[in-house]
Amino acid sequence: MNGADLAYRKTAVEGASGFGLLIALYDTLAGNLRRAAAAQRANDIETRCREAKHALLVLAYLEHGLHRGSGGALTQVLSRFYSALRRKLIEAQVNQSAETFEQEMAEVLRIREHWQKIELRNVASEPEVTHAAAMQADGYALKQPGNRYGGWSV
Repeated sequence: MNGADLAYRKTAVEGASGFGLLIALYDTLAGNLRRAAAAQRANDIETRCREAKHALLVLAYLEHGLHRGSGGALTQVLSRFYSALRRKLIEAQVNQSAETFEQEMAEVLRIREHWQKIELRNVASEPEVTHAAAMQADGYALKQPGNRYGGWSV
């Protein structure tokens, strides 16, 4: 990442809402997975490992945020998703599978899209992301059968 990219991200984060910060983390995670897949295809093991490691760090940060929140159904769904994602990232590393990295990137982007929709509905959201999201999610996302993680369809 060059200096201009870093300055842009810093400025964007400083003015972001709780949802904006969460979306930025999902963007970072998706970027790590995309770059890990590309590195695997190029047989660049060092870059693949670095990107996968950073993805796991971002995932740990997201999980830490769950434990600080109010709990509930949304926390359970996200906890299952993060746990399954971690297993798949390790599997992708062991099997050197660009396809697995890409599949998981698609899942991350799909959930990111839901966070973005919630943010748009809740422009004046409170900083406590998990609490505000749980209130929004109770109305539509969790009651729908969805993917393997427990229901993230709109």
